[in-house]
Amino acid sequence: MSLGEKLYRLRTERGIFLKELAAYLHMSISAVSSYENDVHLPDLKTLGMLAEYFNVSVDYLLDRTEYKAPIESIGRELIGQYPISDFVNTVIELSPERQQELINYIDLLKQSDES
Repeated sequence: MSLGEKLYRLRTERGIFLKELAAYLHMSISAVSSYENDVHLPDLKTLGMLAEYFNVSVDYLLDRTEYKAPIESIGRELIGQYPISDFVNTVIELSPERQQELINYIDLLKQSDES
């Protein structure tokens, strides 16, 4: 997915108008629109501002990862004093079979929460 597509999706999912985003970035609506239409690419400062505004990582915007959250969220604690980074490291150390079992269990929990 292109940067423009990601920006458009993030903006519309949150119900934000081009005018609001342009005001935050201190630029014209047409400039923001040119990013969404992949006519122009934002400079590094603007890219950082976009990531901050949407609370995603720059790597996510650049399609280097599907992990949306900013990197600083990896230090956030899940429960008690168990940071996300410890959870991720634990999952990585599991065998592929155990990782699949964990994914299946997480899917089951999500379905349970939805019903």
